[in-house]
Amino acid sequence: MAIHSAALVTRWIARIWSLLSILAVAAFAIGEILTTSGSRPTPQEWIGLILWPIGVAIGLIVAWYREALGGLLALACLIAFCVWNLLQSGHLPQSLLFFLLGAPALVFLLSAWLARPTPPVQA
Repeated sequence: MAIHSAALVTRWIARIWSLLSILAVAAFAIGEILTTSGSRPTPQEWIGLILWPIGVAIGLIVAWYREALGGLLALACLIAFCVWNLLQSGHLPQSLLFFLLGAPALVFLLSAWLARPTPPVQA
């Protein structure tokens, strides 16, 4: 498989996975909005929500157009969310779901790396 086709396959894996991640988070958010008992997030919780899922989702959307930039943005938001969670609760997020839904960022970065221009080979 040529590098170009590997980048293309990786790009579409990242795109499909990111779309599924965003839809899954949207489903959770809609369900939470429809069944909420009236409690709203605290200002501290809004910081976490801005990082994950909002920041990660924005990064994944940007990655559809600029893979490296979007992948880095999503990954930075995921890491910042983990640090925020560690500072708030004393431990990293307990669910792998956070990482699985943010993992397309790494696949976008891999795709960007595979698609990078390579210098011509000197004979």
